[in-house]
Amino acid sequence: MPIIDSSYQSAWYLKNKHLGTIYPTLFREVQPIQYTRKRLFTPDNDFIDIDSTSVKNKSLVLILHGLEGTSNSKYILGLVHFLNQNNLDTAVFNQRSCSGEPNNLLSSYHSGKSDDLSFIVQQIESEYKQIILVGFSLGGNITLKYLGEQAEAIHPKIQKAITISVPCDLKGSSYELKKRSNKIYMERFLKTLKSKTIEKLNRFPNSVISKSDILNCKNFFDFDGIFTGPVHGFKDAFDYWEKCSSKQFIPNIKIPTLLINAQNDPFLSTTCFPIIEANENKNFFLEMPKYGGHVGFVAPNNEYWVEKRILSFIKNNY
Repeated sequence: MPIIDSSYQSAWYLKNKHLGTIYPTLFREVQPIQYTRKRLFTPDNDFIDIDSTSVKNKSLVLILHGLEGTSNSKYILGLVHFLNQNNLDTAVFNQRSCSGEPNNLLSSYHSGKSDDLSFIVQQIESEYKQIILVGFSLGGNITLKYLGEQAEAIHPKIQKAITISVPCDLKGSSYELKKRSNKIYMERFLKTLKSKTIEKLNRFPNSVISKSDILNCKNFFDFDGIFTGPVHGFKDAFDYWEKCSSKQFIPNIKIPTLLINAQNDPFLSTTCFPIIEANENKNFFLEMPKYGGHVGFVAPNNEYWVEKRILSFIKNNY
């Protein structure tokens, strides 16, 4: 579809890409949610925890968080509250090792692990007439990859998808985050990734991965080359990035799908804006607000615009 002219207007004091990204994390106040947790046991002897809320609707919004997020991340809590207030059930897919308990395997989750999403859909679809997918950042990359892989074979109950702040070219995004100006984000991600990985190596002492190599990682090229790639069946970081970047799967998407990427997102390279793909696929809508940062999108009234935009696409398809 043609590129959508965005309705987003940034708060004047958050037009800076870093302030727009960091502000919600530091200053957003959101009430906790009484989730119902369901543990799904996977065919590879692992588990995935799904946190759900119900308003007794037959439409479900299945939400995927970003890298090192959880069902209790502020942007997830805010969206769940908003959707429940608008009479929609929600289920948050906690990626393996992100639900507060380490998963059972040396492997974990990554930007291309769409088989887990496919597994979850099969496990929960019988309870609903309609499923809408919403993915943030890494979760958005998984969502777009899944939709393109499934193509015409997509489960008929999956009606729409909305993705936000998606690094759909993993190599380009990784190089952006490697820049000195993005050091604060890289260090934050690596802190928890390293901690989880060291815990895993303590549980799997026969692994060939060196703890010192993990601790010495400075960026995603290092971490994905040493751990993410090899542990999940890829040759190296480049092989992982190439095979898991969702941009290449967009042409095969067969259901109405929206991607919202801010032009000033500090995580995204120019290659993370699939303009050609949007112009050539009638099912794919691309919206590129001038501002918004990474999973920010704070409006002048201090509301979170992206939540209303998600609901609008669910209801209206544009």
